[in-house]
Amino acid sequence: RFPMRRLLSSTFAALIVGLAVFSAPAASCGACLRHTTRGEEVMMATSRKLQLTDILDLRAYERIRDERRVEIIEIKRRRRVQLGTVVTLMFENRATMQSQIHEMMRAEKVVRDEQILEELHAYNPLIPEAGQLSATLFIELTTPEQMLEWLPKLVNIESSIGIRLSDGSTVMSITEEGHAETLTRDNVTAAVHYIRFEFTPQQVEAFAS
Repeated sequence: RFPMRRLLSSTFAALIVGLAVFSAPAASCGACLRHTTRGEEVMMATSRKLQLTDILDLRAYERIRDERRVEIIEIKRRRRVQLGTVVTLMFENRATMQSQIHEMMRAEKVVRDEQILEELHAYNPLIPEAGQLSATLFIELTTPEQMLEWLPKLVNIESSIGIRLSDGSTVMSITEEGHAETLTRDNVTAAVHYIRFEFTPQQVEAFAS
């Protein structure tokens, strides 16, 4: 069992911003946005997916990288949830995925549009739409002995995380389909999984309360 009640109130506030637009028009989300950091004030449109025009070239990104990294570190701090001693959930959003792509491009010296489009295809499914939460699940093990002990024990963990709501209902995790085949095994789990939670409008209200 991984009790979600350990979420800090600041983490709830950051996650509610993403869920709130499921049941309210984008124009009415000003109050929500006022509680986010500048990096989280993203476009509240019908789709939050990144496009090629959202990705800076290497020189342009290098000019803003130091400032941007400070913003992303704060966003991730507010969206990180520790579950027990070895499991962490990082609730992703458009800003964290954009940062991931920029850092990957920088590390691998990616400059061609075709290569960037491949990364957008890989990372866009991890950006939650309205009414969803998406998370990267990390099993944080540092020694071979820990891996031998924990990875077999935690098989199917990616489909076993639940968010218990105030109305008594539970929203269970769904494995991100694009990564399921490569990360799901019968006798040992991977150290990283990509999951999402899908909420009904009523569950969004219960989560916010």
